[in-house]
Amino acid sequence: MNPARSEPQPATPSQNVHDARWIARAIELAREAATNGGGPFGAVIARGDEQLAESSNRVTLDLDPTAHAEVNAIRAACAKVRDFKLEGATLYSSCEPCPMCLGAIHWARLERLVFACSRTDAAAAGFDDEWIYRELALPIEKRAVPTLQLAREAGLGAFDAWRAFAGRSPY
Repeated sequence: MNPARSEPQPATPSQNVHDARWIARAIELAREAATNGGGPFGAVIARGDEQLAESSNRVTLDLDPTAHAEVNAIRAACAKVRDFKLEGATLYSSCEPCPMCLGAIHWARLERLVFACSRTDAAAAGFDDEWIYRELALPIEKRAVPTLQLAREAGLGAFDAWRAFAGRSPY
């Protein structure tokens, strides 16, 4: 995924077969969640025709602000493949992921992202995350949540321990 790319890229004919199937399932999960108390979002992670995980938004059901469909699906897929990297996999989402989910998608090393509705569509339904995008661009001293950097020198010890640990798994 190229973070500088702003326009969705067309899928190849072979991708279209899988893309249509998995995006339809993500949308189905979103509709189900919308009627059972969850948020109206669904996500599927697949490698070709193999589904690795699926989930819906469970923020209000689990009282967990991180329980977005994409994050839940990433957690389940990583558990299934027993790795924190999902290289070669595609995440299908019923809606353009929020900044938190987009970060998780990049950390999971997903190969592709395919989504149905845009963040503008989500905002029209009451799920406006544009303010988070604006916050991320601000220097920390200008953000809405007061932020203080404290005890940096002491904190650097954890990085020293990481570099010294021979059994570490590189991110």
